[in-house]
Amino acid sequence: MPGQEREARLRSNDPGIHGSRLAESFRGARRANPESRDSGFDASHRPGMTGARPRRSPLTRFLMTLPAAAVSFLFSSAPAFADLKICNRMSYVVEAAIGIDDKAATATRGWFRIDPATCRVVVQGTLTADRILLNARALGVYGASPIPQNGSDMLCVAQDNFVIAAARQCRSGQTQAAFTQVTPTQGDDGNLVTYLAEDSEYDDEQARLAGIQRLLVIIGYDVGAIDGVDGPKTQGALAAFLKSRGLSSDAVSSPNFFKTMVDATQTPSPSGLTWCNDTPHKVMAAIATDDGKSVTSRGWYRIDPGKCLHPDVSGQPKQTFSFAEAVDADNRAIKLKDKPLNWGGEKQLCTRETKFETVEQTDCGARGFAAMGFGVVDMSSGGRTLRFAMP
Repeated sequence: MPGQEREARLRSNDPGIHGSRLAESFRGARRANPESRDSGFDASHRPGMTGARPRRSPLTRFLMTLPAAAVSFLFSSAPAFADLKICNRMSYVVEAAIGIDDKAATATRGWFRIDPATCRVVVQGTLTADRILLNARALGVYGASPIPQNGSDMLCVAQDNFVIAAARQCRSGQTQAAFTQVTPTQGDDGNLVTYLAEDSEYDDEQARLAGIQRLLVIIGYDVGAIDGVDGPKTQGALAAFLKSRGLSSDAVSSPNFFKTMVDATQTPSPSGLTWCNDTPHKVMAAIATDDGKSVTSRGWYRIDPGKCLHPDVSGQPKQTFSFAEAVDADNRAIKLKDKPLNWGGEKQLCTRETKFETVEQTDCGARGFAAMGFGVVDMSSGGRTLRFAMP
């Protein structure tokens, strides 16, 4: 049943920041506030500086494996007295959280939403700290988190915007997430910058286009490959999307275009599968597709109350299956009359508590999975909306 470094030390000229002073370093000079967040994948679960002294070491790179690529934090030595910003050269809209670590205390803050090919200031002014730590996750519209969290520091975060002064001991409503130590580079503007990048090493223009391509696919359009390269399929799909939303071609260059696209993934669509959550609870969902040769199941997708979401389905599967379950703030299954509140069927397929994707549907238990009952989704009309409601 579903449930859910880079070594470089930023040395402080101050003997240390302790307790509330550490949290105050987030709130201090020319505060940088996280934006409100969209629905995001729960990566840990499924249902059931006065400145840094320049280092002499060369530019380094920290790699983490992606299903189709690798994501890296790029960093090197950094000057003092500068804003700290994160730049996103990935094809995903991400949310970032930062940790400020001192020998005596550690604080975390998030979430900062960052669109492809954009940068976000996360700390303004001077910052006193021994280390800077970073966690990044993709929005929930992308399904099972494409950014593995392989950092060695487990710190507390919250589901919505948060500032946590003592981030190594989680309280109610907080969960642990893996943070990676980073040492930012010095940007051309003199500020400190850390990059989020994929193995394909997009530049800003390519990252933006690949991000648009990826969301078009989720919404239900065929763009061919998600590669950051313009072509007739991408142009046709983008034109069709703009027309369907009554938007002009100028909208593509708008700073709010990715928000428009993310919103489009969360509304019912005439094509493909759409999940809509009509309950007051968070819902975690999984999808399975049968291409005639094998059945692939994957999850989890998070659908917040009152939201819809299109799971990404590639190709033309012969059959589609769905399972979903309502969970509480601590990711425990909601029960009504001692029975879990879920939506499925008779098709027994493999799932597990954390994110998963598997084409093996036999001996689930022996492989560390659990068999759950999925329901068949009739896609004969080309589009289907499943609404999860209270009984």
